[in-house]
Amino acid sequence: AGARTFSVADDIISYLRSHVLTGAEARNLVKGDVFNSPKLEVLHMVYMRLLQKVYGIRLEHFYMMPVNVDIMYPQIFEGFLPVCNLYIHMERLLPVCRITDFQIADVLNPKTKRTARFLSGILNFVNFREFRREVYLELQLNYKSAMEKHQQLEAANREAAVKLEKLNTVPAEHQAEVKQLTDNIRELEQLLRQEYRRKQTALQEVISQKKSDIAENTRKLNELKVTMATLKEEQEQLKSKIVESPEELKNYKELMKETVKKLKKSKQEVIEKYEGYRDLVEVLPSCQLEVQLYQKKMERQGANVETLASVLSEVRNLEDQLESAQIELKKGKTDEMSLKRLVTAKHEKLSTAEIRIKKKREDVEQYKQTVFEYCNRVQEKRGAVYDKVTAIHKEIQQTRFKIHQLKENAEKEEMKAKEIYLNLKAGLEKHHDSLIKTAKSYAAAREDKIAELKKGLLRVQTPESSS
Repeated sequence: AGARTFSVADDIISYLRSHVLTGAEARNLVKGDVFNSPKLEVLHMVYMRLLQKVYGIRLEHFYMMPVNVDIMYPQIFEGFLPVCNLYIHMERLLPVCRITDFQIADVLNPKTKRTARFLSGILNFVNFREFRREVYLELQLNYKSAMEKHQQLEAANREAAVKLEKLNTVPAEHQAEVKQLTDNIRELEQLLRQEYRRKQTALQEVISQKKSDIAENTRKLNELKVTMATLKEEQEQLKSKIVESPEELKNYKELMKETVKKLKKSKQEVIEKYEGYRDLVEVLPSCQLEVQLYQKKMERQGANVETLASVLSEVRNLEDQLESAQIELKKGKTDEMSLKRLVTAKHEKLSTAEIRIKKKREDVEQYKQTVFEYCNRVQEKRGAVYDKVTAIHKEIQQTRFKIHQLKENAEKEEMKAKEIYLNLKAGLEKHHDSLIKTAKSYAAAREDKIAELKKGLLRVQTPESSS
């Protein structure tokens, strides 16, 4: 009973909104945040709320550093710590929900199908837990009310016992009077018993004597009956053997009538004696008159005993109340025993569950230890890598500083080279100008020499032609 299967995404979302999340978290939750493309922050928030609902884990516990592990650089774990704690608590919860393949990747990179299966199993367990929790709380309430009723009955029993003890104890001022009354009653009872025994023995002797006489008379009567029966048999036999004459028959009948009369007379005497003995036996109640006289004497003492009788009646009432209270107490004890059996059964189930949980916790602790050892090894490796990175960073800084210095030197050399270039350029331009001027002057001088040579040639050619 109370089982429910969450196989559809809409059912899971509606259950999360109505039973797990509250306020803005429930209103802002949509199907796409969990299933189509799961958002890590929304999924982590859902897991945290489920853990808060089942184990009562507060939000700040997810951000606490474990104190049983020595971590050199705790600031490195600040970003990874909530995810690591969430994974540890979820790995503790999911085996209880019969899910054993939960991994750290399901927290860091969740898949839609696996997330749906995990949420379905967790919500099934939460729904079952809420149903059984109501039954357990009801059972606990019934047990508490039964214990309270049991305590009330025990208190009433103790009060009744105290009252009974008070009633049984005679006050000091009445002890002498009560003692005297009890002594008088005992003496009177003793006298009555003695007188009654004496008269009873006398009457028993008379009765035994009368009974013996009655037995003797009864024996004689039986003998007479037997004799009469034998006589009748003889008469019948004689009737068959003897030829009966009317006179003999008449005489025999008269004789038989006389015999019958005698027998009746003896029977009547026996009956009269029996009635006389019976009258004597009936005289026995006359001794009750004397008993009544003694009772009158006791009645004269009754006025003094009225207080004692009222006390005894109150004692009887209290005893009745005590008996009813004991009956109620027995009923309460039977209810208590049944409840105790139920509670012991529940405790056995809880103990087995606790043993399983303890085993799971030990496994989780062992796994946590291995995780912490792995984290420590990672931390050591990270420290070594960090040292290498720091050394490389220092080398990079030095190289950058050298490059910067080289750049500055190159800029300075470049400036110097530019200055030299400008100076050389200016010198070259001056030298080019001087060369141009020299060339021009050389060309002009050459032309002048060529002109002079031409003139000299012309002069030489002119006389020759004339000759």
